Amino acid sequence: MDKKIKLIYLIFILTLNFSCVENKSTEKETYKPELVITSKNDTLKFTSGIRAIFQDSKGNYWFGSLQEGVAVYNGKSFKYFTINEGLTDNQIHSIQEDKEGIIWFDTQTGVSSYDGTRVSNRTKASKENYQNIFPIQGNDSKKSEWIKSENDLWFEAGNQSGVYRYDGQQLHYLDLPPQKVLNPHDNLFAVTDISKGKNNMIWFATYAGVFGYNGSNFTIINDETLGYDRKTEPLHIRSIFEDSKGRLWIGNNGIGVLLKEGNSLINFSNKHHLIHPNSKRKGEYKSPQGTLEHVFVIAEDNTGNIWFGDRDAGIWKYDGKQFENYTQKDGLENDFVLSIYEDRNSELWFGMADGNIYKFNGKTFEKQF
Repeated sequence: MDKKIKLIYLIFILTLNFSCVENKSTEKETYKPELVITSKNDTLKFTSGIRAIFQDSKGNYWFGSLQEGVAVYNGKSFKYFTINEGLTDNQIHSIQEDKEGIIWFDTQTGVSSYDGTRVSNRTKASKENYQNIFPIQGNDSKKSEWIKSENDLWFEAGNQSGVYRYDGQQLHYLDLPPQKVLNPHDNLFAVTDISKGKNNMIWFATYAGVFGYNGSNFTIINDETLGYDRKTEPLHIRSIFEDSKGRLWIGNNGIGVLLKEGNSLINFSNKHHLIHPNSKRKGEYKSPQGTLEHVFVIAEDNTGNIWFGDRDAGIWKYDGKQFENYTQKDGLENDFVLSIYEDRNSELWFGMADGNIYKFNGKTFEKQF
């Protein structure tokens, strides 16, 4: 058989193999509920930072930005939602889905939802009070009733010292327990992050403290209960996460990560020498590489690794014994991490402050959009 015939034969075999693979892939997709991203050429038109990433029950990926609303990716193209389409605000804090398949957006000034057809503004926020478009209970702080159920959705409430709870039928505004006023000019008890935990607990992070609620009682963690000096080591909480082992991780903008295990609470960053000796321990100061002082997001993957997104020092992974730190040397264009999300295929997604989105391949970070 001469070289030309061999080449023709090889091309024929390869073509046949690719055809079989394509048919098998199509067969699998028919029965697989997850959406498969087939194109990486589409461009996400966000530049203001990716605050939230979420995969819905249909497999679509939702991306929430800091200033430009929401984008949904169906595997082929993006669709965008802003205040022009009905969002309460273009700054997105979180994205969730209820048991009916409705997508919910927590924004800086209220809560919106998307039923597959239209976006509904579920609240209208103002500095003085909250007025609603849809029914809302507990709007008056004197009438707010703190209860919880298994299928509740919880939302931050902008600059207010409270949260929204959606029970499947109505949206309720609830005031957090009143605290000592530390600075009347700052919204120190505005909620910055929410985490559901074990033992029926849900945790609310605020700039100046943590509120844990179990359906009947509150657990409060602040500089007073910790014995911290607010002038030299102020709490400035930006993230909170209870992991699969029941450990509570509290990410600060300045003093690093606090770790609560049972009744013990330590400065995890300090223990592992991840706070620079000359650190000012405040959010307005930039920290050098190799530190873990300004933690804006915390997550856990399906193998139990804890991931931290730092403002100045990139992405950190902690496996219980060792740390790995990923920065621009590992394929990132920016070291400020705003969101970490594990999808249903156990793939980790990272949203950055420059609007880029990456997936981790186990060694380095591959830019998706």
